[in-house]
Amino acid sequence: MRKTLLLFFSLSFLLLTACGGGGEDDPIPSVPFELKNISIDGQTNLATFENVSPDATFVFEFSDEVNPATATSSILLKKDESVIPVRTETDKKKVTVTPLSALTGFITYKLVLNPTLKSVAGTVISTGKVYTIKTSINNSDKFPRISDDELLTKVQQQTFKFFWELGGANSGMARERNTWSDIVTTGGTGFGVMATVVASERNFVTRKEALTRVQKIVTFLDTRCTKYHGAFAHWINDADGTTRPFGDKDNGADLVETALLFEGLLTARAYFNQAVADETKLRDDITRLWEAIDWNWFQKGGGNLLYWHWSPTYNWDMNMGVSGWNEALIVYVLAASSPTHAITKATYDQGWARNGSMRNGKSFYSLPLPLGDDMGGPLFFAHYSFLGINPKNLTDAYADYWTQNKNHALIHYNYCKENPKGFGGYSENCWGLTACNGNTGYSAHSPSNDKGVIAPTAALSSFPYTPDESMKALHFYYYKLGDKIWKEYGFVDAFNLSAQWYDKEFLAIDQGPIIGMIENHRTGLLWNLFMSIPEVKVGMKKLGFESPNL
Repeated sequence: MRKTLLLFFSLSFLLLTACGGGGEDDPIPSVPFELKNISIDGQTNLATFENVSPDATFVFEFSDEVNPATATSSILLKKDESVIPVRTETDKKKVTVTPLSALTGFITYKLVLNPTLKSVAGTVISTGKVYTIKTSINNSDKFPRISDDELLTKVQQQTFKFFWELGGANSGMARERNTWSDIVTTGGTGFGVMATVVASERNFVTRKEALTRVQKIVTFLDTRCTKYHGAFAHWINDADGTTRPFGDKDNGADLVETALLFEGLLTARAYFNQAVADETKLRDDITRLWEAIDWNWFQKGGGNLLYWHWSPTYNWDMNMGVSGWNEALIVYVLAASSPTHAITKATYDQGWARNGSMRNGKSFYSLPLPLGDDMGGPLFFAHYSFLGINPKNLTDAYADYWTQNKNHALIHYNYCKENPKGFGGYSENCWGLTACNGNTGYSAHSPSNDKGVIAPTAALSSFPYTPDESMKALHFYYYKLGDKIWKEYGFVDAFNLSAQWYDKEFLAIDQGPIIGMIENHRTGLLWNLFMSIPEVKVGMKKLGFESPNL
């Protein structure tokens, strides 16, 4: 009997054990295999990772050890539908993904975690993921940090080399571009002369060396160049001073370029003021050329409008009046200041100001813009005439010129911060649109003609108006983009980060304002010289300008 009972209980125990003790509906719980964290370039657990450095790595952390073979096949980096080659390294629960070559800046990529990833235990990842990665640039400093004052000096000195080392062999005048050896440019030479004054004052060259270069330019203009009623052509052959046509019918005088030239020459006349023979000769030569310009001729028969061009073969066929608002205020200021062929105030009011029609009066980004096109147009409008004309506390019947120029620059700054077209790199550190080279050709870039092209001259020549914003831009251009855009003559003309295009050229009309306007920000040197010229004081007062400097 006892044996029978023991056998019964043994069979019952075995049966219960085999059947799971009556819990056949309760499976043993399994541990899920999950992604815990993803880190990219200092950012963690985002759906979209912004401003990612092109050389960044992507680090995944999981809840369990990862099967290395499945990591390689399950984690993919894509650009559109193309798979980007990467190296995948597994260290227990961590997987590091490194692109085999640096990513392209300002491109959107997708980082895909497919649901085929497995743990070492064989558990499949609980869910897949897709992350958006938007690249920027390599944000490491490309050069050692120096003080802001040292950096400003460095920029001025390096940029000055464009004018000093590349001056025409025969003329000493400024090349249009560093890549052109035989064509020199009139307006760019005016900027170069002002840069030479700055270079003398800052001891980049000696006063004697600066004087010799300016005298070489003046002598060439005086004795070799073709003149048209005292005015000069836009482009000149360095070899012999003859005119190089700028366009089909533009083979004669260019009044705007001539004015930009004499903005520089008259500034040099004020600077080289010593009572010694060589400086006296320079002053006399400049005065003679200045007084020979027949501004009245360019009124085309006495009308109250100055005309940009005149040709001995095409006469007035180009028919382009010089009217505001643009870069050409200096034309009317110098024309009114001429001791020999001065225009009247009526010519200024009717021709330049268009009887007040050059006013704007609207606000952009809550900034009132007194003059010109909506959003201000290209930023060189705030630079070219104002290398010499001091806009501080300067007013006339039409505008407060400090408000005009400062707000023009700030509108560009705010526009690039907003970046309505989504161009790569636009930000509070990368801003300013102006006439310059571009990846699709030369254009007068502005908020209404935005092609993604930034020219360093736009923000850097705005230093007097926007010192903090311009310094941010300078830091970005030099420290962050310096390996791409800082070269033998300063910053290249332009770049387009969306297109990964970096210019290889330098232009006189963009390099010159960088030197001069930074100096006006630092010391007011050029403003003080130009505004001290007796003829200019008379001319500006005649036009109705008011300023403590007049």
